[in-house]
Amino acid sequence: MAKKQKFYAYSTQKGQGIATSWAECEKAVSGVPGARYKGFESEKEAKEWLEKGADYKVKHVALEKGIYFDAGTGAGEGVEISVTDEDGKSLLHKVLDKNDINARGFHLLGRENTNNYGELLACKYALEIAMGEGIKNIFGDSKLVIDFWSKGYIKKENLPSETVSLSMKVKDLRKKFEIEGGKVELISGGQNPADLGFHR
Repeated sequence: MAKKQKFYAYSTQKGQGIATSWAECEKAVSGVPGARYKGFESEKEAKEWLEKGADYKVKHVALEKGIYFDAGTGAGEGVEISVTDEDGKSLLHKVLDKNDINARGFHLLGRENTNNYGELLACKYALEIAMGEGIKNIFGDSKLVIDFWSKGYIKKENLPSETVSLSMKVKDLRKKFEIEGGKVELISGGQNPADLGFHR
């Protein structure tokens, strides 16, 4: 299998650029005080990072305006979900009470739920927010949820009834959203500003 092309954005006092190999980037930044550089999956992402000031705080670069969702377990307290705009700003306050949102802007489900259930619930909230705000683009990095569970394709006999029930609700929401011109797309974690980074 061919190795995927990577793009390396770099910024130095002499200027900025996008290299197509690590060797090329290393040549531009090696021994240069204050040089900043980061690898990306696409040239567009690399360019966006440079336009955002080559800031290491920018972990993920969204390529389009819209609503982004994710779930993860990184904080050690169980599954959390995140729904944000393209800049990583939490939108959960639009569908949840402020007491249900933690200090990091996430909604904690706890240890009793799976990450996949969290992804599905985050997708539901993303759909509700998008429909309420008239936003037409939703993005997530869970292939299972985007290609199957949010369309109602779920193995009912193998999963808890709560997960199956949620899948049917999300299917109905998604169908209405798409009839009204909305789209739900799969992206990589590196393009997802809602990404929590940890999945178990």
